[in-house]
This record gives sequence, structure tokens and C-alpha cells, in this order.
Amino acid sequence: MKKLWLIVAVVVSFQAYAQEPALSDNKATRKTRNLYAFLASLSPDQVMFGHQDDFLYGLDWKYDLGSDVERVSGQRPAVVGWDIGKLGTEANIDSFRFDQIIKGIRFAYKRGAINTISWHMYHPMTNATSWDKQSYIKDILPGGKAHEAYLNRLDQLVDFVKKCKAGLFAKIPLILRPFHEHNGDWFWWGKSLNQENEYIALWRFTINYLRDEKKLHNLIYAFSPDRSRMQLTWEDYHYGYPGDDYLDIIGLDNYWDMGSRHNRQSPEKQLESFTSSIQLITQIAGKRNKIAALTETGNETVRVTNWYTERLLAPVKDKNIALAWVLVWRNANMGHFYVPYKGHHNEGDFRAFEGDQTTLFLKDIDNPYKKIK
Repeated sequence: MKKLWLIVAVVVSFQAYAQEPALSDNKATRKTRNLYAFLASLSPDQVMFGHQDDFLYGLDWKYDLGSDVERVSGQRPAVVGWDIGKLGTEANIDSFRFDQIIKGIRFAYKRGAINTISWHMYHPMTNATSWDKQSYIKDILPGGKAHEAYLNRLDQLVDFVKKCKAGLFAKIPLILRPFHEHNGDWFWWGKSLNQENEYIALWRFTINYLRDEKKLHNLIYAFSPDRSRMQLTWEDYHYGYPGDDYLDIIGLDNYWDMGSRHNRQSPEKQLESFTSSIQLITQIAGKRNKIAALTETGNETVRVTNWYTERLLAPVKDKNIALAWVLVWRNANMGHFYVPYKGHHNEGDFRAFEGDQTTLFLKDIDNPYKKIK
């Protein structure tokens, strides 16, 4: 039996939208507008579940459009994440081929799932990884010594997006999440290496180039700071905020409050902080007429008992929280996975999470690309 998910009037009143959320791209394709309207229409007491790379590979398979989520729960996720680091080469940052990623994006779209893309971009000047700290934003801004190299990177993205089609003409809507966790100190675009105005300039230039110069109108843009380097305040969330005209999703990456090995606070305190963090992005989204999402989260190897129902689901049920989706990270290997497998001590907990009326998996959502009546 399908879960009820569409209660438009309740959502609008709950998030106190001044008006119905609208995309930052006023020339967005029809299906992209439909997808954004779908996200805005989700009931505040329900949330879609997402998993990084779910249709691409799992703990003991790859390239057969399977699903580790389906293996343990019987259902596929409603949202699938992909990463395009090392774009322009044969395989991405995790050594999975781009032709298979595009195949997975098409498959997800045709099945009615939603695609979201992160980009662990190698620095255009040095070709060093995202974690290199010897390269800076200023080098790739207009006038910088590597600006042309950055334009080449963006053109690679344009080519990739253009390949994400279903048939000859259907441009697949994609949620793009560039330069994530910018308030941290681990990426070359991070706070410790750059000025805030440089990050804002990079974000704005990038969106202007993709949207206005290259005419990509099937992208929805997600902004996603990291919780571990952010106090739970409106001001701290907005560090590097490029402006309402340059983004559509008020996102957050939060592993810190979810049982991180590095967080020495009690489980109770972490639960309190996690709840506050998603209350905050709900509030910001409501005030800015945007949509909130937990864009990355998880507990590595799902070692915390009942993590899905007690640490993730219980706070999401708070009446002051409305998230379109939550996405947990990838199942790379037996030492780095975020969805449990059959026989794992949290297998039953994950099934309970899937069976709860709050969570929406692929079977629970109608086609998100059609017009809502």
C-alpha cells in the first residue's frame, strides 16, 4: 500500500512560505520545474530516503543496476546520489566509469527516482585532488592564472549534463551540489584557505556560466555546508551564502552528530544537536522560500545500534522539521558502508526504518517529473 505523500496545503502552511518556492532558473525545463514543485509538495511529516551510488555498485557487485538498499529492505531508494570527481577521464574519483554513471542516471529517471550529483573537483590548475591545500579559489576566478582551465572543467560538466538524456530529447533534471562543505578545512575551496567573498564569487560565476552562458536549464542547485564546522545559528549557516537567486536547496551535510568516531559528546547531546541542525535548515528554507534537505549523513559501518530508527528517523519526526530527503553515503566495501547488509546487526532496524510511514522509498512516490495537478 502506498504511503500518502502529497498534502500541498499543509506543507505551505507548515514551512510558512511567503509564496510557493520557485527555481532560481526562470528558464528551467518543464520537467525540472515539475521536479521542484514535487519536492515542495511533499508532506512535512514524510521524507524521501536516498543512498549514494546505489544503482552503480554495492558491497559485492557493480554495474548491474542493482541496489544494496533493495537487497536488505526489498525497496529501492527514492533519491540516488552520484559523484563526478575526475570528470573528463574514463572513471570518477572512486574508479567507476562515467558511462555507467550516466546509465544509472537514466535508469533512475525512468524508474521515477531523483538524481543528485556531488563534485569532488580536482583543482583545475594543479590537477590535485579536492583535498589538496596548495591551490586556491582565487586562481580560477576571472583574471586568475587558471581561469581558462576552470572554464574547461565547466565545459566538461556541460558535456556530461548533455549526455544525461532519456531518448533523443528528454533532458533529465539533476540536483547539482557543487563546492560542498565549504565551511570546513579539508577541500581546496574550504574556509581555511579562502576568503568568503572568493567563495561567493566562485559560486555565482559557476551558476551564471552554466545557466546563462551555456543554457543548461535542467539543473537544481543545492547549497550544503558541513555541520561539524558550524555552530547551530542562522549566521553561521550563511557563511559563503551566494544569494537566493543562485541556489534552490537549503542543504546540510551532518555526520558529526550521527555517531562520528571523532565526536566525544554523549549520544543524547548528539541527538539534541542533530535535531537543532535540521530544525535550523527547515526554518531557513521556509523564510527563503527554498526546500530543505539533509544532503549527506550516515554512520560508517552503521555500528550504532538502531541508528536508522533512533538517531535518524526519530528527530526527523519532530513537528518543526520538514526535509525533502535524507541521503546516506555509499557502500564502498566492508569497512566503509552506510546501508546495512543481510545479517548485519542493524538489518532489522533498517527494515523498520523503511516500513515507517515517515520514510518514502521509490515505491512510495509518484512520478516526480510530471505536473502536479
